[in-house]
Amino acid sequence: MGILVSLLIGALAGFLAGKIMNKGMGLLVCILVGIVGGVLGSWVFSLLGLTASASFWGQLLVGTAGSVLLLFILSLFKKK
Repeated sequence: MGILVSLLIGALAGFLAGKIMNKGMGLLVCILVGIVGGVLGSWVFSLLGLTASASFWGQLLVGTAGSVLLLFILSLFKKK
């Protein structure tokens, strides 16, 4: 059950990050961006000494913040 919840949160975080960064992405890409973004967000939050609750909303916040950061970093490498 934990894997399904993580995939759901990852998909939502990736979807929200795509909307924030104005990127059109498919479901699979949203899930991947959300999962990688969640890991990145957790790492960045820990470096800053911040903690988010283990609740759904806390995980969604960290995942979305990490996903936005990931999409921003990827946009720096994209050719114009």
